[in-house]
Amino acid sequence: MATIVVLGAGLGGMSAAYEIRAAIGRDHRVIVVGEGPRFSFTPSNPWVAVGWRTPADIELEVAGPLGKQGIEYDGTGAERVEPAENRLRLRDGRSLAYDHLVICTGPRLAFDEVPGLGPDGGHSHSICTTPHAAKAWEAYQAFLRDPGPIVVGAAPGVSCFGPAYEFAMILDADLRKRRLRDRVPITYVTPEPYVGHMGLGGVGDSKGLLESELRQRHIKWITNARITELSPGLVKATEYDERGNVVREHELAHRFAMVMPPFTGVDAVRGVEGLVNPRGFVLIDKHQRHPTFPNIWSAGVCVAIPPVEPTVVPTGAPKTGFMIESMVTTIAHNLAAVLKGEAPAEVPTWNAICLADMGDTGAAFVALPQFPPRNVTWAKVGKWVHLAKVAFEKYFLAKMKSGNTEPIYEKYVLKALGIERLK
Repeated sequence: MATIVVLGAGLGGMSAAYEIRAAIGRDHRVIVVGEGPRFSFTPSNPWVAVGWRTPADIELEVAGPLGKQGIEYDGTGAERVEPAENRLRLRDGRSLAYDHLVICTGPRLAFDEVPGLGPDGGHSHSICTTPHAAKAWEAYQAFLRDPGPIVVGAAPGVSCFGPAYEFAMILDADLRKRRLRDRVPITYVTPEPYVGHMGLGGVGDSKGLLESELRQRHIKWITNARITELSPGLVKATEYDERGNVVREHELAHRFAMVMPPFTGVDAVRGVEGLVNPRGFVLIDKHQRHPTFPNIWSAGVCVAIPPVEPTVVPTGAPKTGFMIESMVTTIAHNLAAVLKGEAPAEVPTWNAICLADMGDTGAAFVALPQFPPRNVTWAKVGKWVHLAKVAFEKYFLAKMKSGNTEPIYEKYVLKALGIERLK
């Protein structure tokens, strides 16, 4: 009997645990190591930050559902991965020995890389975790009593721009409903070379589409911008031209700011020699397997993927839900093969599909594959995207609660978009 430890209990880790259990059967031990007792549906955090959801709406206890599938759960949290010893050190001093380790931790939020950034001792809010989004909601309620300018942005090196676009437009929709929009100038500040780049080099007509959406909502934007410092009520940013020359130094006053932080690998893996790249992201081969430690696998935001293209201000490549689903399925199939003494053969598609909510409408982006040139690339806007994301939230939470291993994107989302899976 082999022991498989899944490190991380988020979107990737929970999906990995269920799919691995289905692929390898009950003859092997599967343990999930997370932080705390609850799973959060991260894509709904922007709604939490404006009061459209509560944390209880998008969270669930994980030990029970996992236990029904014969999967153990430990919410202690990981202190350090020790690959040479095939051991995971936990924060309470215990250690877990493993035959295979699947790292799905998500990222560390590197607020420390920009002075004044972040909700804990800094001067901006975050929607990257549900507790951060709940804290943003508290501040937003105070803001509503005395509204003023808002800054929504992304720091240099961000690899997930979708939530920033979503939040800017959700704020617009919420403020219009409250009849306060005319009192709140909104500015979107981003390292992207143009609106709609999203770390992907653009997807279809994403540039024109998102410019149009921002313009209709009277949201100003500053691109090619490096946010350099945040202080109480002020965001400082340097804007560059396409050659890297400084165009303008901006000082943006605000009464509410949400800025996406850069990502690094989490502390449990950062600096582990041979395991990760300099930013702490886990190295993988085409089978989602570590090239040096063949009993370590990884999926999700924590894996090392190079930028799609160089940009004046650093931007990273996003790892969207469909890509993560593809990575997880690949690991489950390859791990099952290895446990049978066979060589891994499955390769992930690494396609990118994003459903971005805009409050009362939404945008769908499809890039197959993620890196250009592509077989399929388009972007479309419609109220159906907003409705689809609401339905997706409900379905995914039900999936996590039941232990369902159906590939949501491949079975439902691609079919709804009229797209067949492309290898």
